[in-house]
Amino acid sequence: MSFWHRLIIAGAVFLAVTLVARIVDWRLSRRTLPPEAITRYRVLRRSVTTVIVVVGFFSALLVIPQVRAIAGGLLASSAVLGIIVGFASQTTLGNFVAGLMIAITQPVRLGDRVTYAGETGVIEDIGLTYTFIRTSDESRLVVPNQKLASDTIRNSTIRRRESFAEVTVQVPLSADLGAAVDGLRQEVAKERDAVVYVSALNGNATVTIRAGAASEDQAQQLERDLRVRVQGRLRTAGVWG
Repeated sequence: MSFWHRLIIAGAVFLAVTLVARIVDWRLSRRTLPPEAITRYRVLRRSVTTVIVVVGFFSALLVIPQVRAIAGGLLASSAVLGIIVGFASQTTLGNFVAGLMIAITQPVRLGDRVTYAGETGVIEDIGLTYTFIRTSDESRLVVPNQKLASDTIRNSTIRRRESFAEVTVQVPLSADLGAAVDGLRQEVAKERDAVVYVSALNGNATVTIRAGAASEDQAQQLERDLRVRVQGRLRTAGVWG
């Protein structure tokens, strides 16, 4: 059998293995699971897919005799090669292992609201080596898994998935503060667990409006709506001109 025939066979083997990996990933992604299980399955899917593709790639290469001969020489010096690869990829392997540990122990889960390195956002994706945190301005904080697993993280939704929307406004001290608070309480009376209170008196009165939401995404949308509704209510009440 010629070299080109073997190369075609190797390509077909690799293509078939890649297709199997995609089918496995698709089957795993169709499951409807709770947040903690989704996090584990996301990492599991990617780990399984990676292993299948890597094994398939080397299996395809071993179809070619020339490659097998080279592989035999490499195996003879596997100890040296292992040391070199170990040093070269220790950070990547560390991030991979940390990703698996995050999936198992779950200090953070997909959709959790966290504060890390002074930034607050939502866990959007936990990859094999990096975790993506979506911040309030829709940018992404990309954190190596090894660093995330070893640093201190504040998780606001680790006990329960429910979140809250919070808006603060400045009201002049010359205005009728009681009427302003009463008006805002009427505005959010239908919201879940809504509270309105004066949180500071420093130059102006700081009024905080807080309401419950089923998830972090819904909380962010409610905050956007509350800003418009609060501004309209205070203008109607004559607090703002």
